[in-house]
Amino acid sequence: MPGFENHDHHVCVKDGVEAAVTHCKDNGLQLTPVRKRVLEILLERQTPLGAYDILDILSKEGYGSQPPVAYRALDFLVKNRFAHKIERLNAFIACSQMGKSHAPIFMICNSCEAVAEAHADPENSQILALANESGFSVDQLVAEVTGTCPECQ
Repeated sequence: MPGFENHDHHVCVKDGVEAAVTHCKDNGLQLTPVRKRVLEILLERQTPLGAYDILDILSKEGYGSQPPVAYRALDFLVKNRFAHKIERLNAFIACSQMGKSHAPIFMICNSCEAVAEAHADPENSQILALANESGFSVDQLVAEVTGTCPECQ
C-alpha cells in the first residue's frame, strides 16, 4: 500500500505472506494457521480492521469465535512487524514494508477513514534526532497524520 495510488493487489498479498513465512523460518518463529490467516485477511482487505471484525471472519471460517483467537494472532503480527495498530482507529492494518527497518507514517482520511502507509528512514528521522538531543530513548516510532485523501478532496 504505497500511498493512496492503485497497484496490483494480488501481488502484495502473495508477497506479504511469502515475506512473513520467510521471516518466521529464518527466525525460528511459528506462523500458525490462525496467524497466517489473520495476516492474509489484513492483506486482502487492505483497510484497517478492528479485532472483532477479524474475529467475525475467523469464526465464519471455523477458526474459533473467542476474542483471544484474534488478539493473540494480532499481537504476534504487530510484535513481529507484519502488521501495525492504528491507534486513532483502534484497528489493524498489514505492514507494507515487512522485514524492512522503517518508521511508518500513517495518513488517515478524516472523511472515509482510508489509510495509507508512507515510510521514513528511521536513521534520518527528525523526530529521532530531537529525542536523542533530549536524552530520550525511542523504542518505536509510528506517526499518524490526519487529513483528506485524494479521493475525498
